[in-house]
Amino acid sequence: MTSEENPTPDAPSTPETAVSNTPEYHASHLASRQNTPFSDAVQVGNTFYLSGQIGRDHAKGKLVEGGIEAETRQTLENIKAVLNHHGMDMSNVVKALVVLDDIEDFAAFNAIYTSYLPQKPARTTFAAEALAAGAKIEIEVVAVKSE
Repeated sequence: MTSEENPTPDAPSTPETAVSNTPEYHASHLASRQNTPFSDAVQVGNTFYLSGQIGRDHAKGKLVEGGIEAETRQTLENIKAVLNHHGMDMSNVVKALVVLDDIEDFAAFNAIYTSYLPQKPARTTFAAEALAAGAKIEIEVVAVKSE
């Protein structure tokens, strides 16, 4: 075979197009969360793995009041803030993992969730008792940043 019959699959990456596969651990953009034992986001290439968020109002340091609806909104706003800090928005989300304290809250949570993520990212949802800080919901997401 000549090289014309069997072309090389891809040209080597140039520094401008090379994407690093080395994880980059991003601390929180919030001063109050700088000493948490986890990263708000871990970046590998253009993929961001966000730590789970709950319905905590970080300015007040406590869960918002108002039940599953209020906590779901605050949780999604917290995710939105982390994404914005990294130059993204909710449309960059491709996968979500949702943990509810009570599966009976599914419909109420889902109504709010779909307004924030109309693109319908892949999702897993389940219930587990006793979430961190007494939360009713925790959501973690994976987002892909366009170059």
